[in-house]
Amino acid sequence: MARKTLILVLIIGGVAAAWWWLSRPKPVEVQVKAAVEGVVEESISNTRAGTVKACRRARLAPGIGGQIARLDVREGDRVKAGDVLLELWNLDLKAQLGLAEREAEAGDARARAACLNADNAEREGQRQLKLQERRMASDEAVDRAMTAAQAGRASARVNGARLGVVQAELARTRLAAPFDGVVAEVSGELNEYVTPSPPGIPTPPAVDLIDDSCFYISAPIDEVDAAKVRLGMAARITLDAFPKRVLDGRVRRIAPYVLDIEKQARTVEVEVEISDPPRDPPLLAGYSADVELISERREGVLRIPTAAVRQGDAPSVLVLDTDSDVIESREIGTGIGNWDWTQVERGLRPGELVVLSLDREGVEAGASAVVEHERAVAGQDPGARSP
Repeated sequence: MARKTLILVLIIGGVAAAWWWLSRPKPVEVQVKAAVEGVVEESISNTRAGTVKACRRARLAPGIGGQIARLDVREGDRVKAGDVLLELWNLDLKAQLGLAEREAEAGDARARAACLNADNAEREGQRQLKLQERRMASDEAVDRAMTAAQAGRASARVNGARLGVVQAELARTRLAAPFDGVVAEVSGELNEYVTPSPPGIPTPPAVDLIDDSCFYISAPIDEVDAAKVRLGMAARITLDAFPKRVLDGRVRRIAPYVLDIEKQARTVEVEVEISDPPRDPPLLAGYSADVELISERREGVLRIPTAAVRQGDAPSVLVLDTDSDVIESREIGTGIGNWDWTQVERGLRPGELVVLSLDREGVEAGASAVVEHERAVAGQDPGARSP
């Protein structure tokens, strides 16, 4: 009887154990990362996409309106400083210039003759002064001699000034390149009319010239972070046109005012100079760009992925105990951080595994867990940038 009872108890115990084993919660699979020592940076990012801009860009138009008589450039042409890009019809001014030059030549001849007379008059004036001192010449004779000398020299200056006026008017009909560059856009064709922009009414430039030897990034920074930005601050630049490249740069200018645009956050415009611009393929003005300004950098500190940090009254993480395979909650002290890494000042030891898959069902303190794919990735996330 006792033997049957023992067998029955064993059977019931086996069934209960099997039921418990089959009905127990299955360990949840989690992604983990080991806390390691490395570099952590605190950074400031632009609130909206920045823009690649040329250091020099001129939207050129003639100083006066008129009909295009000469157009020597096309879009994409390279030009040198001083090259004539466009010229308006100006035959009337050229005729006036020719007339002014002939008049100037005649005037110079007359001026030379007048100067000779003036010299003689001046000498006569000086003689008259001496005679006057001796009471031998009248005041009228002295004044007449001195005035003749001054009039001769003034006539020569007037002729030169008249020629300069015509030359200036003619120069306004020619559009010259103010610097070396590439023609980005030409608005106009031969025989078309161009007019200067009236005040307050922008019109397309006749020629848009870009100096493509120098570029910078203009990006808006939220006013909350503006006080942390300093001239010369290191920056990392990413462009949609170069998705696999990160460019280094430096802050070269901070706008002295805040932009207050309707329906947008208040921002401060920051200009970042690229240390080594790409050459093949080259940068183009107008590319969108993002900047990350490095406000602080610490090396050799304990760090974990920022995605593992749970925010609340105090920062905390979920840690996987490798001995018991149980998740536990741990309060930590944090230092600086960015989107990729956060510095841990207390609460963790190097090598401990923090859980990354916080939004996965069943991931909570006290739950049994196994590492996804049966391995933990220690160190840097392949998808993150390496500081």
